[in-house]
Amino acid sequence: MSEKNRDAKRAARERLIEERQKQKARDKRRRGLIVGGAVVGVLALAAVIGVVAADSGDDSGTTTAHAALPPQGATGKDSLAIPVGASDAPSTLTVWEDFRCPACDQFETDFRSTVHQLEQSGQVKVEYHLVTLIDGNMGGSGSLRAANAAACAQSAGKFPAYHDVLYENQPEETDDAFAKNSRLIELAGRVPGLKTAAFTSCVNEGKHDGWVKKSNAAFQKGKFSGTPTVQLNGEPIYPKKGNEQITPAHLKKWVAEANKGKKPGTLSPSPSA
Repeated sequence: MSEKNRDAKRAARERLIEERQKQKARDKRRRGLIVGGAVVGVLALAAVIGVVAADSGDDSGTTTAHAALPPQGATGKDSLAIPVGASDAPSTLTVWEDFRCPACDQFETDFRSTVHQLEQSGQVKVEYHLVTLIDGNMGGSGSLRAANAAACAQSAGKFPAYHDVLYENQPEETDDAFAKNSRLIELAGRVPGLKTAAFTSCVNEGKHDGWVKKSNAAFQKGKFSGTPTVQLNGEPIYPKKGNEQITPAHLKKWVAEANKGKKPGTLSPSPSA
């Protein structure tokens, strides 16, 4: 083979190699455009899904529009307390409760009438903080669902009565019956004027789920020992105040001592009383 032919073949090979490299570069760019277009499409779809999710909410009923939305009349830091009683009462009873908690039910059973007497006489106002301790310990969502429903009742001006109905019908700790919105709505029928379209919608939407979760986070941050946590003017009184065991008589005595020389509050008439 002549030198001239060898040079021609070498040049042809080099041109072929160069052409293949150019083709590879073109293929790579094309793949990049395809992938890039796919990513943009996925992101656009995700954005649409995000908007739909924000509008429709997830399975639990919580929506971004309802994130940490407090019920009407909630007070205190971050509006996490539901107040019951005269706002100008000389003493404050703070109660952290979980509607699935058996110990909370026992506290309510033993002290409900005493607490109501102290409220109605203007001696104390009660600030309820709702938590989801049992959901975390036992699984399920009954604590959250019941607390949301109670917050809906607060917005309807019916919290005290509905609060008591929930405890009077508390299921066994291992029975997550309060996870069913239908059960919570059914129980609302036992409070005159509560079972309305607005209340039902509030419960089914999980309107106050974010607020309940924020309240539970505050409970965890407070490092309380458990539920119920009960304080009189910031001092723990359950199961003891100092060396004295809590009883209805002792609770009345402690309030009287705290209120010595102070005027009772004025309790405004309420449809929830």
